[in-house]
Amino acid sequence: MGPLMNEIDINEYDYPLPEGRIAQHPLPERDRSKLLVYRSGTVSEDIFGRIAEHLLEKSHLVFNNTRVVRARLLFKKKSGSAIEVFCLEPLSPAGYEESFGSRVPVEWKCLAGNLKKWKHEVLSSSCVINGSEYHITAEDLGESGEARRVRFSWENPGVCFADVLEAAGHMPLPPYIAREDSVEDSFRYQTVYSRIRGSVAAPTAGLHFTESLLESLRKKGIGHTDLTLHVGAGTFQPVRSRYISGHEMHTEHFVVTVEAISAIIKNEGKIIAVGTTSCRTLESLYWLGCKVAARGFMSNAPLLVDQWEPYGSDPGLPARDSLEILLGHLKRSGKQAISASTRLIIMPGYKFHVTDGLITNFHQPKSTLLLLVSAWTGDDWKKIYAYALANDFRFLSYGDSSLLLR
Repeated sequence: MGPLMNEIDINEYDYPLPEGRIAQHPLPERDRSKLLVYRSGTVSEDIFGRIAEHLLEKSHLVFNNTRVVRARLLFKKKSGSAIEVFCLEPLSPAGYEESFGSRVPVEWKCLAGNLKKWKHEVLSSSCVINGSEYHITAEDLGESGEARRVRFSWENPGVCFADVLEAAGHMPLPPYIAREDSVEDSFRYQTVYSRIRGSVAAPTAGLHFTESLLESLRKKGIGHTDLTLHVGAGTFQPVRSRYISGHEMHTEHFVVTVEAISAIIKNEGKIIAVGTTSCRTLESLYWLGCKVAARGFMSNAPLLVDQWEPYGSDPGLPARDSLEILLGHLKRSGKQAISASTRLIIMPGYKFHVTDGLITNFHQPKSTLLLLVSAWTGDDWKKIYAYALANDFRFLSYGDSSLLLR
């Protein structure tokens, strides 16, 4: 790991991104976005709605079906000072669905804007649910890592926390979208196939798909599988150290069903990850399978793929074998899904095991997401991004897309 880390200088993954190229709004039609196609070193472009023309038959798309929650809650102190509370992940109860379904107070790990002015005052806000007005309170319980532990309470036990967020919360648009969220964002900052609530940022590669496009892909024999990785605010965390060895990767939680793992194993064509989150999850599954192969079992401790795990010795285990070992273990344990976390960083030098292609938007300079693209395309990322900049592609979350094949 050491020599490889020292070679990766984040300044080498920089490029000029004018503010005017960062998309501030989605296009009127999802699938009319531009599509850059990179195949074996050559770059071309098309419209996203024609992506089926660039995929081989029997290709298999892997979608992240996470759903963005209205995670930003705005409060005002009695003095009038505004405090924003940004929900990151549930602490009590710890499960997402348990917390969303709770009709009694919940505690979440949160970021707090204007924290110095909060001063432990119990904050209050109001919202309308089913035609009635309710008051919500937020109480700062102290530190939780680099964030805060916040207890949320509300008046009516007939209302669950999901109802509260839906009524009082705002869509958590990325910091580079320089505007307040609107009604449009409540459905355009979600994929059409989003189902499982838990993300505080959209898996943006999927924003270009429409129901009609998904149907056209099915007719061409291109299958798909869903998995769930809840995208955290850490996805926007900048790399502050010059060398990547000094960067601490954020943790994200994922769930993949036995059915999904079986579909990936049985697939005869190329596995195409729709987004960097799907890619990280697929590759993390490989490493979990390797752990089971090495130990012969999986402990009851929380399952985690650590940041540098893949950069030690190569286990030499083919992807199909690793996934079959993992699947067999789940079936013997009577589990219908694997629930785990990943801190995996995919960067130049990483060997991809499950992923055969990647659909992804254009990422920020000097970001871990750009490192992932570089891990897949090598130095050709510079050619890809230069083409996108020279040909009026729109960048970042609401921007255009790319299909990267090799």
